[in-house]
Amino acid sequence: MELSPVCSEDISSYGGILKSDAAHRKRKISKDVELDIESLYKAVPQLSKVFRITDKIGEGTFSSVYLGEAQMHDGRREMFALKHLIPTSHPTRIAAELQCLTLAGGRENVMGVTYCFRKEDHVVIVMPYMEHQAIVDIIGSLSYEEVRLYIYHLLKALKHIHQFGIIHRDIKPNNFLYNRKLRTYALVDFGLAQGTSDSQIELLKDLAGLRRVPRPVFGERNLNSCTPAPPTSKHAPLKTESLKAKKTEDAASYKHTSSNRALVSVRTSSSSQKPQRAPQQGLTCNCYLTDRVCNVCLARKQQVAPRAGTPGFRAPEVLTKCPNQGTAIDVWSAGVILLSLLSGRYPFFKASDDLIALAQIMTIRGSRETIQAAKTFGKAVVCSRELPRQDLRTLCETLRGQRSSADVTMVPEAGGETSAARRNTDQDETPTRWPNGPQLNTHKGEVSETRPEHHKHSGSSKAPTNQSSPLESKVADDQKGWDRVPDEAFDLLDLLLDLNPSTRITAAEALQHPLFKDL
Repeated sequence: MELSPVCSEDISSYGGILKSDAAHRKRKISKDVELDIESLYKAVPQLSKVFRITDKIGEGTFSSVYLGEAQMHDGRREMFALKHLIPTSHPTRIAAELQCLTLAGGRENVMGVTYCFRKEDHVVIVMPYMEHQAIVDIIGSLSYEEVRLYIYHLLKALKHIHQFGIIHRDIKPNNFLYNRKLRTYALVDFGLAQGTSDSQIELLKDLAGLRRVPRPVFGERNLNSCTPAPPTSKHAPLKTESLKAKKTEDAASYKHTSSNRALVSVRTSSSSQKPQRAPQQGLTCNCYLTDRVCNVCLARKQQVAPRAGTPGFRAPEVLTKCPNQGTAIDVWSAGVILLSLLSGRYPFFKASDDLIALAQIMTIRGSRETIQAAKTFGKAVVCSRELPRQDLRTLCETLRGQRSSADVTMVPEAGGETSAARRNTDQDETPTRWPNGPQLNTHKGEVSETRPEHHKHSGSSKAPTNQSSPLESKVADDQKGWDRVPDEAFDLLDLLLDLNPSTRITAAEALQHPLFKDL
């Protein structure tokens, strides 16, 4: 593919990217975006000879994405996505991302790379631009068949990259682009990718050496800094704890605001040793499987484990900082996406830190099941009260309004209050509550190695709110096939959300599921 040089014209005369070219030409970009584009031209001057950059269409922690137009030698004008990596990105990570795109990209619903520009410490990766619709904007209008095809093509992309030994580590709707009109899909953003032990990309293996500095889990605090009083009501607040006998990784987190708020405490570590074994000569520890962390354990060296990804999509083995993580974490994230699509709630999980996220998973998958699964990868989890495993069909249909909330077993919230699913009015999400769960913390914050993104949409960023009557809503859903969702859909969802990574279904196996028999 050959490009003709494009003159660097006054960028303020070009509109921002929307769903159509007409809207794109009409919209004016902000002054801040103009300044960002000018800075990019200065940082990488050769871009101005090829591309006319018209807008910033995405922004994350480690990169910004711009829309650029190039004139081809045959006279055509083609749109490209230009990903500008932050100058502080490690060279090995940049090279690894490029290798992922080069080796696995361009087929099987995986985005490829077209060009790469570099000027000193500034790197710009050029990829084909794909118009797409954000899931948060269309989740209320998706039909069941669209959801089935979406998850099928996502699994195809995962199977493809997993064959190369690539763990994406940041699977979420924002990274799996969907063009609703053309029914095309593209997996993007390998900036956090890592490799399996047999990865075909050697640079991914080298990334393991970049994680040697231990970092605490977001939100962790010294457990001994506050001692909560024991619960007095019959509905005791939820406490979750993951511990280790020999090496305690981190100080735990206490959320202790008032007697009516949920209290969550988690420590993650190995449970393979005897509880009373002395951790150091002359020092003994007796806090194993209790709701406290002694000073002996707090003084231990933290365990280092990868935990990159986006909150709400992290697998249990990531939340508990299990050191051995594989492609199964991508499959879990795909299961969370399917759960969102089947329930009509995005994002489904919304927690302020990893500790609350684990408690939220327990609310859906059950506390006993979580405890048992944790044992398989060397973690001991303690829960202050038993949480039953939810029936996924009942849960999703209740959240979609297709059945009464009375059909779902209600679990009291902290303080004894019970509630059915109700909508969250946070600006960027649809509801993050489910009928039987404790109230979720929706405070936002930065998390190390997390990919918060800010995308532009043509309308309000709030999720669609159904203003029609329940009867009209049900009729509309029935017309989209939501009254005919087969049991196979929820069976696959159950397999994708297997708490045990060693028995969790693989992407290749999932593609053979009866749900996709005609595909």
